[in-house]
Amino acid sequence: MVTLLGNPSKPDNTRVLLLGSGELGKEVAIEFSRLGAWVCAADSYANAPAASVSDEARVFDMADGNRLTQVIDEVQPNIIVPEIEAIATGVLAQAAAAGITVAASSRAIEICMDRERLRTLAAEELGLPTTPYRFAGNLQEMQAAVNTVGTPCVIKPVMSSSGHGQSVIHYPDATVVADAWEIAQNERRVATEGDVSRVIVEAFAPLDYELTVLTVSSTAGIECCAPIGQRQEDGDYRESWQPAAVPEETLQTAREIAVTCVKGLAAQAAQNEEECRGVFGVELFVLTDGRVLFNEVSPRPHDTGMVTLASQNFSEFALHARALLGVPVTAETLGLRREATTWASRPLIVAGYGRPEITGVNTALSVPTADLRLFGKPEIRGHRRLGLALASGNTQAEARARTQEIVNSLETQLS
Repeated sequence: MVTLLGNPSKPDNTRVLLLGSGELGKEVAIEFSRLGAWVCAADSYANAPAASVSDEARVFDMADGNRLTQVIDEVQPNIIVPEIEAIATGVLAQAAAAGITVAASSRAIEICMDRERLRTLAAEELGLPTTPYRFAGNLQEMQAAVNTVGTPCVIKPVMSSSGHGQSVIHYPDATVVADAWEIAQNERRVATEGDVSRVIVEAFAPLDYELTVLTVSSTAGIECCAPIGQRQEDGDYRESWQPAAVPEETLQTAREIAVTCVKGLAAQAAQNEEECRGVFGVELFVLTDGRVLFNEVSPRPHDTGMVTLASQNFSEFALHARALLGVPVTAETLGLRREATTWASRPLIVAGYGRPEITGVNTALSVPTADLRLFGKPEIRGHRRLGLALASGNTQAEARARTQEIVNSLETQLS
């Protein structure tokens, strides 16, 4: 059991190294700090959001295995908490072998960042329902996979996230397939697997809606939070709400899939002599015929789960910290707040280049039940999430409309 409280300057206090210090990492850092831990926030750029609430900050390329090893040696963490995927995962495995707790485990991280390993585990070993799929390592294999799976289909690099390198093919024309292959190679986010990325070709499911089931593995076992509805654009989160209004049968199936998935990852971690602890964001498809399919899982707090900052007694970030510190997380811990029916979240996304200045906060906070998080990101290069609107309502529609009103009240100037 780790030490929860103490003087952060003492060497026997729990030491946490965050790898990735964006808006999710910032909330994780706050929760660890509340429980007396010493936190070092690392990211690839200076003044990342979590740096402002941590005891120390480091700036380096976390995909550089030698540099990551050096930082771990210097910081001497008890717990390493990855927030991003572009990390030298082999170093995390070495850290775990040396007795450092890696969230949710180094083995789970390796599997979840590789769509091929994850889909093979989920569909072929755990028997979870998924869309039809094939993998391909070159253009010829990808053309054959498209012909087998059929069109329309989705092409994704096996090592990427948030829609990077993803495309949809509506007919199996050779030129269209070749263009999709190039997109997967050139726009993928993670390039640690070499010069050529394998891809997954997935049948285009008749989707009704998507769900996230936050699933917590702790010393008390595996528990699920209330389901979270979500809306995405181009593979990235645009709004979420909790609880999602779904039939009881759908809810039961979703929970069964989520628990089976996390149990499977825990079994893989056990083979590496690791415990699997923390929050997992299990993403599910609900089809128009009512079937529930497994899509992906993140071994960390999920962006759609930011709604829990308002909706639950303990946010996904608090649950993550508690589970990693050895605190039992029970079904009672996961309760929703009772003062409203539905809660919603919506990110403030700004496109452009420069240093952002956000105005209109007073107007935004005048919206009924409004809450707001501004992440404090130092600059934008392209498009970036700068903040988060939170609100509750008597209905899902009311809560979502309020978050839209909050975001519309904000103005961003770039300099």
